[in-house]
Amino acid sequence: MRKTIGFGLATLLTTASIAALAAGDEKLASPPAASVVEAAPQADAAPKPASKPLWSWQPVQEQFLPVVAKKEWVRKPLDAFVLSKIETKGLAPSPEADRATFIRRATLDVWGVIPSPEEVSAFVADASPDAYEKLVDRLLASSRYGERQARLWLDLARYADSSGFQNDSTRPNLFRYRDYVINAFNEDKPYSRFIQEQIAGDEIAPNDQKVLVATGFLAGYPDNSNSRDLVQRKYQITTDMVDTVGQAVLGTTVGCARCHNHKTDKFSQKDYYSLQAFFANTAFDEKAPAVKGEQEEQYLKAQAIYDEATKDIRDKQKAIIDSVRDAALKYHKERYLTDSRDSIFKPKDQWSALDRWVNHRLEVVTDDVSLSAFLRYAAEDKEAPEHRDEIVKKWEEYQKLTQELKKFTNKKPARGSDTFTTATELGHSDSPRTFVFFGGNHERPLDEVQPAFPEAITSEKPDIKPLEGSSGRRTALANWLVSPSNPLTARVFANRIWNQYFGKGIVATVSDFGKAGDKPTNQELLDYLAYDFVKSGWDVKGLHRQILLSSTYRQSSNFREEVAKADPDNKLLAVFPRKRLEAEEIRDSILVASGKLNEQVGGPSVFPPIPANLTGGGNFNADPSWTTSKDPKDYTRRSLYIFTRRSLPYPLLETFDMANAQQIHSKRDVTTTPLQALTLVNSDIVFGWSQALAGRIINEVGWNEDAQLERLYQILFARQPKEEEKEALKIFLSQHQKTLVEKADDGKLALAVPVGVKVKPDDPLKASAFVDLVHTVLNSNEFVYRF
Repeated sequence: MRKTIGFGLATLLTTASIAALAAGDEKLASPPAASVVEAAPQADAAPKPASKPLWSWQPVQEQFLPVVAKKEWVRKPLDAFVLSKIETKGLAPSPEADRATFIRRATLDVWGVIPSPEEVSAFVADASPDAYEKLVDRLLASSRYGERQARLWLDLARYADSSGFQNDSTRPNLFRYRDYVINAFNEDKPYSRFIQEQIAGDEIAPNDQKVLVATGFLAGYPDNSNSRDLVQRKYQITTDMVDTVGQAVLGTTVGCARCHNHKTDKFSQKDYYSLQAFFANTAFDEKAPAVKGEQEEQYLKAQAIYDEATKDIRDKQKAIIDSVRDAALKYHKERYLTDSRDSIFKPKDQWSALDRWVNHRLEVVTDDVSLSAFLRYAAEDKEAPEHRDEIVKKWEEYQKLTQELKKFTNKKPARGSDTFTTATELGHSDSPRTFVFFGGNHERPLDEVQPAFPEAITSEKPDIKPLEGSSGRRTALANWLVSPSNPLTARVFANRIWNQYFGKGIVATVSDFGKAGDKPTNQELLDYLAYDFVKSGWDVKGLHRQILLSSTYRQSSNFREEVAKADPDNKLLAVFPRKRLEAEEIRDSILVASGKLNEQVGGPSVFPPIPANLTGGGNFNADPSWTTSKDPKDYTRRSLYIFTRRSLPYPLLETFDMANAQQIHSKRDVTTTPLQALTLVNSDIVFGWSQALAGRIINEVGWNEDAQLERLYQILFARQPKEEEKEALKIFLSQHQKTLVEKADDGKLALAVPVGVKVKPDDPLKASAFVDLVHTVLNSNEFVYRF
C-alpha cells in the first residue's frame, strides 16, 4: 500500500492536481479511487526479508500531495510537501524575498557569481507575469550554469590535474574530462546518460572521443607510478573506482565492506568484491590521440619548438640508454615484487587477463628516465656485477645531459595536450578473476566472486553482454545504476541538488543514505523529487527549474524568532537559509565585480600567480609544481580552470575550504578562521582587483561621491546603501585621507590608485582613499554570503 502523506490528513492529491488546488478547486481534493502505485518491478524478486529494508533501499514510489491550508502559496508541487510540515508545527512560511535579493541569490546558486547591476535592474523592473520564469530560463541557458554545476560534480569525482603521491605528476589531458562535465550540464544531457558514459563510455561509444573522455571519471584516482607491486596497484585502483561510484552515485559507504561486512548497512564483503568484479578488466589509455583542433595545433607547435631545441641532447640520452637497454629493462622489471614479476616475465602467448593488465601498467610507467636507474645503480654500486669504468662514464654523461635539458624547461608546452585519457579493456572480453580478500588484504584471497549487485538492495542479476574487445561488465553496471528499479541513484542526485540550493540536503549526509547517515527530514518530498526526476527522463535542468521557481526558494532569509524557537535547525525551511559563498564563488564574484573575469569556457587548466615561497617540485624527473602562465588573461579565468595540483592547492581557494582533491568530496566545509579575513585584506591579488573595481565605478558614474557609493553597493550587494551606511562611508573617506597624509614618508605619499580610470583624478588623495574604501567593503560579511 502507498503511504498516506499529510501528517494526519487522509485526503491526498496527485501532482497533476496542484494547479487546481492552488486555484481553490475542492473537487480535486480527493484522489481517484484506483490510485495505489505499485513498486517498480524487479527481476527475479527475492523472498521478503524478515526485517523491513532501510527506507532508502525501498523502491521510489509516486507521492500524492498533502492538503495544506495556505493553498495559494503552493507554486510547485514540492511546495506542498514543505508547507505541510511547516503548518503541522503551527508556523507559516516567510514572505517573499525582494526581487533584488532573489536575483542575487539565484545567480550565485546557478552561476556561482554575482549578477550585474543591469541584470538586477531589468529583473526588478520586469512587470510581466512570467518575470521569474524568464530569469530562471536565462540562468539555465548560460554556459555559466554548466561551469557551476561541473564544479560540484568534480568535487565528487575527486578531479585533479595531477596524480598525487610523492611525484604528483601532471595529467596534462584530464582537463578534457572537466570540459565533458561542463558540456554535459549545459547540453542538459539526461543524468542517466551522464552516468552511463562516465562508467562505460568506451563500451557504449568506442569511436566517439566526446564520450570516451567521460571515463575520466574513473581515471581520476590518485596514482603512485613508482609502486613496485603492480597487482596491489590494480587492487587499489579498482577499490578507488568502486568507492567513488558507491559514494558519488549511490550515496553509500559501500567501501566499509572492503575489509569486513558493513557494521551498520547490509553490505557484505561478497557484495563489495562483486562490485569490484565489474571493473576487473578495466585499464586506462592515457595517451589516446585526440581529434586535432585549435588547442591541439597550438600544443603541437609549442612541442615542436621544444623538440627542435633539445633534439641533440635527447638523441644523446637515448643513445646512452640504447647501449644498455636490455640490461636496464631487465633490472627495471626485477625491481617489482614477486606476484608482479610472475606476470612480467611470463611469455606473452601465455598471458592471462591479469597478466595483460600488469604488463600494460608496466608499459605505461616505464620510460627512458626510469631505465636510467640502472645506470645509476651500475655506476655507483662498486659491488654490482655490471660496474665498470664505461658505465660510470655513461652515467656521468647522462647526468650532464639531464642538467642541460633542464635549461630548456621553459620552452616546453606549459599547458594542453594532443591526447586524451579513456578507459579500455585492452581489446579483450575476458576479465581477471575477482576474489573476496580476507581483511581487505589482496595477498589473502578467499572465495571467487562474479559481478553482482548488492543483495540487500536487489535480487536483479547483471545483464552482461561481452563485446569483441571488452567484457561488457561496466555497461551492465551502468544500466543498473540508472534503472528505474534502482532505489538510490535518483534519490541521491535529487538530494544533492536540494543541498546545493538550501545548504543542507533533505538527507544531510549527502553521500551516506545508510543507517549511520541522517534520516530524511521530509522523505515524501525526497521521493516526490526522485520519482518526478526519473519520470521526466532524468531532466537535470528541469529539476533545477522546479526548485528555483518554487515558493520555498523565494522565501526571505530574514530572522524570525518564532521559527527559531520552534525549529532551531531550520529543518522545516520556514525561513530561507543563508549560506556562506564557496571559495570559487568568492574569487569569481570579485573578478566579476572588478570587470576582470575572463569568460573563456573550457580548455587546458591555467596557472595564475601564487606566492613564490610555495613553489617547489618533486624529484628531478617531476614537472615543476607551478609554472605561472605567461598570458595574463589566464590569471582571471574562473576558478574552475585553475590547475588542481593535489600537493599544492591554490592558496586563495584553499583558505576558503575548497574541495580536497585527494578524495571524494561530498560537501564543502564551512570554517571561519582569522586567516580568511587576513587573506582578503592582505592579498595583493585581491587588492589589485579592488583597484580595478574602483576604476570601474569611477568610469561608470564619475567622481560624485554619492553616486560612487551607490554604484559600489549595486555591484557587490544588488541593493542601494542605506543612509546610515552612506554616512559611515563618507566619514571613512574623510578620515582615511588624513590617515594617508599622516603616514607619508619624508613627505612622500604611498597612494594606491584606481586602475583603468579614463579621466585623471583631480584629487589623487581622495582617489586613493576610495580604493581603500572599495577594498574594505569588498571584505565585508555581506559580500561573502548569499541571503
